Amino acid sequence: MPQNHHRLSSKSPSMTRLSHRPTAPSPLPRAARWATFVLMAVALAACGDKGGSKPATQVAAKVGSEEISVHQINFVLSRTNTANVTPENAQRLRQEVLEKLIDQQLAVDQAVENKLDRSPEVVSQLEAARREVLARAYVQRVAGGLPKPTTEEAQKYFNDNPALFSERRIYNLQEILVPAAGADVAEQVKAQVAAGKSMDEVAAWLKGRNLRFGGNSATRAAEQIPLELLKTVAALKDGQTTVISNAQGFTVLRVASSQSAPVSESAALPRIQQFLANQRGAEAVSKAIKDLRANTTVTYMGDFQPGSAGAAAGAPPTGAISTTEAAAPAAPAPAPAPAPAAATAPPPVSPADVNPAVDDKTRAVIEKGIKGLK
Repeated sequence: MPQNHHRLSSKSPSMTRLSHRPTAPSPLPRAARWATFVLMAVALAACGDKGGSKPATQVAAKVGSEEISVHQINFVLSRTNTANVTPENAQRLRQEVLEKLIDQQLAVDQAVENKLDRSPEVVSQLEAARREVLARAYVQRVAGGLPKPTTEEAQKYFNDNPALFSERRIYNLQEILVPAAGADVAEQVKAQVAAGKSMDEVAAWLKGRNLRFGGNSATRAAEQIPLELLKTVAALKDGQTTVISNAQGFTVLRVASSQSAPVSESAALPRIQQFLANQRGAEAVSKAIKDLRANTTVTYMGDFQPGSAGAAAGAPPTGAISTTEAAAPAAPAPAPAPAPAAATAPPPVSPADVNPAVDDKTRAVIEKGIKGLK
């Protein structure tokens, strides 16, 4: 969805922001079938032929004194998009992975020979990678043990959120964000909105009183708007404006125009189930980390002590439009647990993912997978 932005000023108030939105699932059934086929092909190749002319081995190649195993190839393949792999090019894909692993091992040997593995920068990178892998493994273990959302739960979510599905719209929004304004200012702006004043007139009124404010305009689908604001936005007709107050100030929000874009239940249910699973997992991880923090002594030192000049400040002001732009991806991290994913809605069905064949794009994915081996 194309977006355009118009800034009226530099600063804006903080709106409630929930940082996680569900990611659209990849075409798992098809990809899983091909991944299974590739791994089966690897296993059969490792067993040798029926005549026993080649002994079974788990070693695919030797680079000097170092061995590259079939397990390493399998690991890279498990992280590679194999949706378009066919029996004809499966062996070629395996060979390409092996050649990349050989190149990697040659580079590793040279790095060790030149004692690069002892440099402070490399040691720090290795330790950071280790921490990330271990933290991700823990997050996946916590989330992976949860029951999957049922069809009934997905149907209830569908029925409880018509603005996301049966009554879904794509909005052209305009907003003025006013931080640190008193209740009297908000009431005066509400009176202007009720009197039919335009956004430009409201902005001119704020400017005339030397009040700080910021402005945005953009196109947003329903699922790109935080759920706590969506009900308010969905209640507005084209051309209508409202004022939303919060502890940091208030926002003047106008629906310039909108377009109906409903999503059917059959199309939405798989996405809803994935979203609910993400939400459930994020909440479980958040609770687990919260419990760990409660039972572990955490002492902040130096500039990070509470009340020091370097202590963390509050989140930057955002609004109904800019919140979606600043939202962080829902990825496991070694830092404290990700926030619960209850903030945003599952996206409606998007165009089918286009899976590249075994070409330059796939090779790039293979190389990315190989980088994680060492």
